[in-house]
Amino acid sequence: MTLQQFVRCFIVVIIFLCKACSSRAVNSSSITEGHDAASGSWPSYAAVVIVGFQFGASLINEQWVLTAASFIPLDTLTRWDPTVYLGGYSLSGSNPNEVNRTLEKIICHPEFDFATLKNDICLLKLSAPVNFTDHIQPTCLASENSTYNNETSSWVIGLGYNSDGTFTKTLQEAKVPIVGNNECKGIFQGSYPKITENMICAGDKDSCLFTYGAPLMTKSGSVWLQSGVLSVSACDAFPSVFTRVSQYQKWISDTVRGTQPGFVTFTSPDSSSPTTTAPDV
Repeated sequence: MTLQQFVRCFIVVIIFLCKACSSRAVNSSSITEGHDAASGSWPSYAAVVIVGFQFGASLINEQWVLTAASFIPLDTLTRWDPTVYLGGYSLSGSNPNEVNRTLEKIICHPEFDFATLKNDICLLKLSAPVNFTDHIQPTCLASENSTYNNETSSWVIGLGYNSDGTFTKTLQEAKVPIVGNNECKGIFQGSYPKITENMICAGDKDSCLFTYGAPLMTKSGSVWLQSGVLSVSACDAFPSVFTRVSQYQKWISDTVRGTQPGFVTFTSPDSSSPTTTAPDV
C-alpha cells in the first residue's frame, strides 16, 4: 500500500468513526434533580408515542432507535400505529427542529421476559432514515467490558411526570449516581426485580420522574455514551433499574442494518482512557 493510499484509508476511517455517533450532550454538570434541558442539548433523544402515551428512546443511527421492550405490546405495529419524534423539546409550543417517523419494524430481544424484566431492550426501525442536524444526532453506546464504579455520575434524560400525574412540558435531565450491582442487589433483595449482571442501577428519587425507555447517559472524557435503558422507575429508597447497554453490543450490531452504531468502552475515571470501536470499513 502506498503512502497516499494509507492516508486516504486513514481519513476514511476517521470520518466513519466521527459519523458513527455524536458526543454532543448537556453543557451543565451541576444538575442534582429533575431540570429543564436546554433545547438541542440531547440531540439523540427520541420520544415513542403509542395511543397518547409517550416513552423514552434514543437514536443510534439514521434509521434505528433503542428503547425498552416492556412497554411495547405484541400487536403495536398492526394495531396502535406508533410514532417516533426526534429533535423535539417541548410539549407546548412549536418545535421547529422536530421530525417524526412511523415504524417499519420492531425487534425486541428474543429472550425478553416481562415477568422478570430480563433483557428489557428493543430496537425500532423507522419508516425512513432521518437527516442529522444540530438537534438530531445518533448517540454513542457503551461497549462490551465497560465498567461503572459506585457513585459514577450519570444523567437520565426524558419527559417526566408532575406530582399530579401529568407530563412535564419540556425535556428533563437529572444527574444521578450509579449504584454498584452488589449494593443494588442488596437493596432489591426479596423485591422486584431480581438484579442481574445485565442490569445497571442509578439514582434514587430523581430518576423516578422519567418514563420507561429513557436513556441513562455517562460522560467519558469528551464523549457522551448511553449506558442504560430505563426498565424500572423507582423512587425514595430504591434506585431505578436500567438495562445495561454494554451487555447487548453483539445483539445490537447483529440486528441493526445500515450504518453500525458507534460503541465506546467506558472505564472508571481512575482507569485508562476509553476506546472507541466501530465496524471495519
